[in-house]
Amino acid sequence: MNLAKKVLLVGLCLIIAAGAVFAGGGRQAGSGKTKIYFIPKNLGNPYFEAIRLGFDEALKELDPAQTKYDFIFTGPATPEATSQIEYVEAAVQNGAKAIFIAANSNDALNATFDDARRRGTRIYIINQDIPGSEAHRDVAIEPCDMSTVGQAQLDLLHGLINGEGEFAILSATTDAPDQNTWIDSMRAILARNDPKFANMKLVEVVYGDDQPEKSTTEMEALITKWPNLKGVIAPTTVGIAAATKVIQTRGIANRIKVTGLGLPSEMKEFIVDGSSPGFQLWDPPAEGYLGVYMVDAEVNKGFTPGPGASFQAGKLGTITIQPTGKIFTIARPKLFDKNNLQDFVY
Repeated sequence: MNLAKKVLLVGLCLIIAAGAVFAGGGRQAGSGKTKIYFIPKNLGNPYFEAIRLGFDEALKELDPAQTKYDFIFTGPATPEATSQIEYVEAAVQNGAKAIFIAANSNDALNATFDDARRRGTRIYIINQDIPGSEAHRDVAIEPCDMSTVGQAQLDLLHGLINGEGEFAILSATTDAPDQNTWIDSMRAILARNDPKFANMKLVEVVYGDDQPEKSTTEMEALITKWPNLKGVIAPTTVGIAAATKVIQTRGIANRIKVTGLGLPSEMKEFIVDGSSPGFQLWDPPAEGYLGVYMVDAEVNKGFTPGPGASFQAGKLGTITIQPTGKIFTIARPKLFDKNNLQDFVY
């Protein structure tokens, strides 16, 4: 066989091999397994580790012998707007059936998502949505109805500071879609001149980039800059833990109330010693658990994701996709305090 024919033969083999990966809709050539990816905002974030627990639990229930699914947990070290693009592209190249991603931007990944979907990979936004870019994903899995979070956070702080005083918000990154949605909601509520919040003043929003060190620095700066500060809302698990640690170290829990969205496992010591009076969250593992059951319904039961469609999600029961393309694990955020914290370990 001459060189030209050898080159042609090798090229045809490569094309056939690549087709085998993608023709199976995410089934890896040879193994027959369906590939599921989870790309968090950044690695090393305890919140996304908690979501991962749900993926693991559902996979053990549905695939105890580990013969049907490959689960890959991968992502960037830091949560920049475009830092996830290469991970989505690599997952698609590797034949992903479904990518669950907590996007770091509302729109920076739109073209990447579109390309993935054209090549047969489902894009599931997890723990949030991408407002204004919903057409670029298949379904958004939200831990609760996110439209209720801003109100719930303000109501909680209102009770902690008796409805009076200056407060600040310590958020994640400036581009974080979920945090920005909640902050916009809080601003809108305050702008309505509701008598309930008439004596509460939002003085500043700062960003800790979901990094403990930067969140600590921003909290310290708030205390220095605003001597009359009465409360801080940190709608991010990294931020609330860092902010409450500052309060604990300074011994000023009686003067400044810190609340927000936290993990029970990280906030336990602060609840026990009184540094935090309480915080809110939902059930992060339930998000990953629900996602695996949705993929399983699609792969094995003929389920097609879309508004109005329903599927069975194990212990979570029947789940129906909303007209907006969203699904919720619960309706509103749950309050965690000294009365119930011991019942939760995530």
